Amino acid sequence: MTGTTGTTDTWTVEELDVPTTMDDDPARVQAFRDWLAVSDAAEFAVHGLREVSWTPAEYLPMCHEPGAPSRLFVVRDDAGEVVASGAYDSRTEPGTTNCWLSLGVRPDRQRRGIGTLLADHLEQLARAEGRTQWKTYAVSRQVGPGAGPGYVAAPTGHGAVPADEAGVRFLTGRGWRFGQVNRMSRLGLPSDGSVVRALHERAATAAGPGYRVHTWTGPTPDRWLDDLALLHTRMSTDAPEGDMQEPEDVWTGERVRESEEQLATGPHTMLTIAVEHAEDTALVGFSQLKVPENPERPVMQWDTLVLREHRGHRLGWLLKVVGIETIERDFPGRPSIVTFNAEENRPMLDVNEAVGFVGVGSEGIWEHRD
Repeated sequence: MTGTTGTTDTWTVEELDVPTTMDDDPARVQAFRDWLAVSDAAEFAVHGLREVSWTPAEYLPMCHEPGAPSRLFVVRDDAGEVVASGAYDSRTEPGTTNCWLSLGVRPDRQRRGIGTLLADHLEQLARAEGRTQWKTYAVSRQVGPGAGPGYVAAPTGHGAVPADEAGVRFLTGRGWRFGQVNRMSRLGLPSDGSVVRALHERAATAAGPGYRVHTWTGPTPDRWLDDLALLHTRMSTDAPEGDMQEPEDVWTGERVRESEEQLATGPHTMLTIAVEHAEDTALVGFSQLKVPENPERPVMQWDTLVLREHRGHRLGWLLKVVGIETIERDFPGRPSIVTFNAEENRPMLDVNEAVGFVGVGSEGIWEHRD
C-alpha cells in the first residue's frame, strides 16, 4: 500500500517477513530490529520508561505464538527508512471474531498523516478477515485515579487518560471507544524483606491448610498441564475487562506446551507460582514472571489469576509475595519487577502497593466494534 500524506513525500506500507530466530536471514532480522526500534521509540516518547522496552531477542518469540502469530508492518519513506511500525494479532482458529491492532510513528515523523495511513491499512485487514471486535493498548503518561478536568475518565470508574495526548485524540477521531485503564507499576529490587515476609505470613494464614503453593521454572510439569490450561482459559473470562469482554480463549495442555517451547527460544526463563486446592488437588491460581537472562534487565510480570470460586482467601497476595521471594532468591541482582493491572482490580493493586510497587505509567485500552 502506497500513499501520500499531504507532503511531497511518498510513504509505503510493507508487511515484514518476520524472522524465525535472530540467526535468520540478516535482511529479515534487520527489518525486524528496525520495526521494534520505532515501536519502542514511539512509546518511550510518551512514558519515558526504558524498562518497558524490549530487546529484539526478547520480543521475537512472542511474534510466533502458536495459533496466533503476529503480522508486523512498517511504513517506509522514499529513502527506505522505517518511520512507523504496526502489528496485527489474532488467533487463526476459524470463527475468531476479535483482534489486536497497534501502531507507532517515529517521534520525528509524527503529525504528517503516516499514522492514519497505517491505521487504515490495519483496519482494512481486520475487516477483510472478518474481525468485528478490535482492541488496542495505548501507553499514556502516569495519571492518578482521581484525575479531573483535562482527562478522559474510563467508563469503569477507575483511572483516566489525558485528553490532550496524541494517541487519545487519534483513537477518538477514528471512532474508537475508551474502555479501561491499566496501571503500569514498578517494584525496585531488592524489596523490603521484612514487609514481604509479614505479608507472606498474613496471606498463608488466610489461605490456611486448604491450599498449597508450588513453584517451577521453565516447562510446566506434566501433572499440572491441564490445570494450567484451564487457568489460561479463565484469564479470558475472569480477568477484569470492563464492558469489553472478549470471546473465551480455550487453552489445552498441548497449547500450553507449544507456547512454552516457543517462549523458551528467547533469552529468558518463565517462573511459575501456582496454588493447589488441597481437597481436589487442582490448581486454582497462578502467577508467571518472565525473567531475563541479562541481570540488568527488569523482570516482567506475566499473567496472575485466582479462579473466582476460590477468591477471598488472599491467594493473590500469596502468589505475589512468593513470586518476589523466589526472584530475589533464585535470580538475584535484577533491578526491578514491572507489572500491569487494571485500575479497577483493587485486590491486586492493594498487594502491589503493600509490597512497594509504585505507579510509573498508564495504558489506555480502547475498543472498536465493526
